Amino acid sequence: MSTTVSEPDVAAHHEASWRAGLKDGMPPLFGIVAWGLVVGVAMVKSGLTMMQALGMTLVVFAGSAQLAALPLIAAAAPIWVIFVTAVVVNLRFVIFAALLAPHFSRLPVLQRFLYGFGTGDLTTALYLQRFPSEKPEAGKLSYLRGLLYPNWIAWQAGSIAGIFLGSAVPAEWGLGFAGTLAIVCITVPMVATRPALFGALLAGVTAVLAHALPYKLGLLAAVIVGMVGAMVVEAQIERRKAANV
Repeated sequence: MSTTVSEPDVAAHHEASWRAGLKDGMPPLFGIVAWGLVVGVAMVKSGLTMMQALGMTLVVFAGSAQLAALPLIAAAAPIWVIFVTAVVVNLRFVIFAALLAPHFSRLPVLQRFLYGFGTGDLTTALYLQRFPSEKPEAGKLSYLRGLLYPNWIAWQAGSIAGIFLGSAVPAEWGLGFAGTLAIVCITVPMVATRPALFGALLAGVTAVLAHALPYKLGLLAAVIVGMVGAMVVEAQIERRKAANV
């Protein structure tokens, strides 16, 4: 007589995993609040009204794309330029989605969409560290929720505070430079491999050389060139590894 063992329900609430997600996601929250504060102030300083800025932070929920789009909005760039720039800057989320999709393929489409919307760089990295395997395990969704909810609240709290404080902050404080420093602080820890380092350096050189392009298209060019360069280097490394096997 054979018995059928049912697979664990990844969507069922798992208290231990929920608490583990909260604990693991807590350390970066201060930085996320600070990053959101900078973006919130930048939105107001770029000429957006308070309602427009609130709408952007609630709907877009992507600091790098927001900062990339703001100078284009201020320069009255064509909508397609703003849209394409934001999409290219956030192409990494396609990779995140591809990595997470097998873990939650049985969830309803709407739930997958909502959890995908709330997932960011740090939450994806922390989740995959805990659950590197795609096989069903109890507590997967509870752990992800424990990461996502505080992360979303911290970002919105910082961003909304920045929006309300934006009109009171003097222009001479140099918030544009503060935003650049915030991006550098997020980017540097991610440049941990040779392809990533090469791509970052290539993107930096391209951005400087293409600085004079209209509508800040130099940024778009730098992102594309950096990504292509990193992929070429990674492909070469993989070919060398295969040749040495």
